[in-house]
Amino acid sequence: MTTTLVLGGARSGKSRYAESLLRHRARVTYLAPGPVADGSDPEWDDRVAHHQRRRPSWWFTVESPRLAPVIDSAITPVLVDCLGTWLARTVDDINGWDDPRRTSEHLAERTHELVTVLRSAPVDVVLVSNEVGMGVVPGTPSARLFRDELGRLNSAISAISERVALVVAGRVLDLSDCPVVPR
Repeated sequence: MTTTLVLGGARSGKSRYAESLLRHRARVTYLAPGPVADGSDPEWDDRVAHHQRRRPSWWFTVESPRLAPVIDSAITPVLVDCLGTWLARTVDDINGWDDPRRTSEHLAERTHELVTVLRSAPVDVVLVSNEVGMGVVPGTPSARLFRDELGRLNSAISAISERVALVVAGRVLDLSDCPVVPR
């Protein structure tokens, strides 16, 4: 089975590209690990609705932050959209924004769990993530924590992915054959 990581900035087209990789499949499990649309954040709810309208009707959606168990038990290809919202939700779930050491340890455990499952996934998996490490150093500790931890997560997933793509301004750069930086 193949693991594909699709990276990109905000509104770059990364989700649309990831969806296109699986559009021809008869069934797909769309794994949405971010916050559930519940009416408390109208802008977030609009984003979720936009993604839902764009997906084929034959795709099955799972809204859960438990990536490893869902992937491990999947019987159809899985599209995870996205790792950035998963990371934020995971930090929220442990109230970890003010405790970088505990949060880093927790995320390292969850990342190891995910990498282990991806190495033996029973189906093709496409993961979408934000590339946030190319801008200025964020001005708040929580934003720096997010940026740094997402960079670590993206690097770990990239290292075990057969395919890696970077989407910039609606253009796709295939990074699959590029060398991986030693860890």
